[in-house]
Amino acid sequence: MVQTLCVCGAGTMGSGIAQSAAQHGIYTLLFDLNPQALEKAQNGIAQNLQQLVDRKKMPEAEKASILSRIQFVSAINDCLADVVIEAIVEKAAIKVALLNQLAEVNHSEVVMATNTSSLSVTQIAEKVRHPERVIGMHFFNPATIMKLVEVVNTSFTNEQTTQITVALAKQMGKTPVLCKDAPGFIVNHVARPYYLEALKLAESGVGDFDTIDSLLEASGFKMGPFRLMDLIGNDINFAVSTEVYEALGRPERLKPSFIQKEKVEKGELGRKTGKGYYEY
Repeated sequence: MVQTLCVCGAGTMGSGIAQSAAQHGIYTLLFDLNPQALEKAQNGIAQNLQQLVDRKKMPEAEKASILSRIQFVSAINDCLADVVIEAIVEKAAIKVALLNQLAEVNHSEVVMATNTSSLSVTQIAEKVRHPERVIGMHFFNPATIMKLVEVVNTSFTNEQTTQITVALAKQMGKTPVLCKDAPGFIVNHVARPYYLEALKLAESGVGDFDTIDSLLEASGFKMGPFRLMDLIGNDINFAVSTEVYEALGRPERLKPSFIQKEKVEKGELGRKTGKGYYEY
């Protein structure tokens, strides 16, 4: 059983993973170099828990207990844990550099998990010390609610690493699904048409963002594609689409949208920037 978890990256995904772990009794370190990001994450987690208290889904004492299990840190030397999960920017070189820094302060058997949703876990692992303990642990937004976690093995990953990662996901109340390293893994590969076809409809003027979202939500989807892309982040969603498109030989059906490319270039990334397909 994992006693201590370190989550690197205090953005929406990282803070969600940290909150979820702490809610399930795991002492959690949330690391970020940016003090403002840590402060925002701390406030956000407290607000999320307070909402549960207000809805009578959690006693005040439990909220206090959960918050006591999260430590917010900005020094890499504090990132000592049984398992480390990085949830930083989708840039392979930056992820590799961070994981190697973490490898210097942790012993060689500490599991190094990447939450990447678009990059090759194998190509990350092969550049990290002791690649046999590197694995993909792909959570979905919002990480406090979504149960699925894709556990992504590479040709380097050893059995112990896989077992620890699967057990951690279950310890956090999640449903782990094992998969091999491949473009988009399972979910993001299957989900591309949901986003891309919606974007094509918007590009052709068939319907606006809200109309398309509303119709799909009325059809049974919990969140329309544009609202979901704003939640995930247009930068991340576009990166996944581009990665899958390139890796599969640029099929026309998976061509990334110029609308989304434009949003990324303008910095209109969704909820985290206050504007995407909608304003927040």
